Amino acid sequence: MNADEGAVERRSTVRVIPPVHARKLAKVPFVELADGRLQGVVSSGSDIARVYVSSITAGTHGYSCSTNNNRPCGGLNGGYTCKHLDALAAEAVRQYGLERVARYLRVEVGEGEDLVYALRGSKDPAPAAVVFSRFLRHLAYLELPESTEPVPEMQWFPSAGAVL
Repeated sequence: MNADEGAVERRSTVRVIPPVHARKLAKVPFVELADGRLQGVVSSGSDIARVYVSSITAGTHGYSCSTNNNRPCGGLNGGYTCKHLDALAAEAVRQYGLERVARYLRVEVGEGEDLVYALRGSKDPAPAAVVFSRFLRHLAYLELPESTEPVPEMQWFPSAGAVL
């Protein structure tokens, strides 16, 4: 392998950051820092068939929580975050670490302070469809049979022996 091929391989790989702590996927099966928001899917505590799509916008800290079919969460009535947003934030901290989540949301979190307590946002509805769609796409990968063959929708990644 010459130096140019090695450089291509180094540039074509994505650095994977391991989670800070093991996560509890039953309660918050999907959490991500994307599209300028901390967003994810949170299981309902009362109905096994219901999930909530929750998000907190970076900078403004506007928060949103609704079912996957856009019915608003009843826990947002008092002007405070609901238990779904609290669970989402807690799992994000478990996955990415407090410093990284706080930096992404652009919030100062004091020593020993809770991330949600440091937020000063208000209710700011956001569409749930995009986040829920991404969650479903991630679930689809779990149903694929084990294989060493490339996954067709990910073939834009160059293989290790690619020649440019």
